[in-house]
Amino acid sequence: MKSNRAAKKRFKTTATGKIKREKAYKSHILTKKTPKRKRNLRTATTVSDGDSKRVKRMILAE
Repeated sequence: MKSNRAAKKRFKTTATGKIKREKAYKSHILTKKTPKRKRNLRTATTVSDGDSKRVKRMILAE
């Protein structure tokens, strides 16, 4: 089964097996967003438990 190439470029796995992702809403229309909000959007976070099984299947199927 092929892996989803789009998902493979967007998600990375951590050493413990969790899935890491970047946050949305930081590419344009940044003038109305506060510096604090933009700063918090910079940091990566993990995929929620409900979605992690689906994402793992997309990126690990090789």
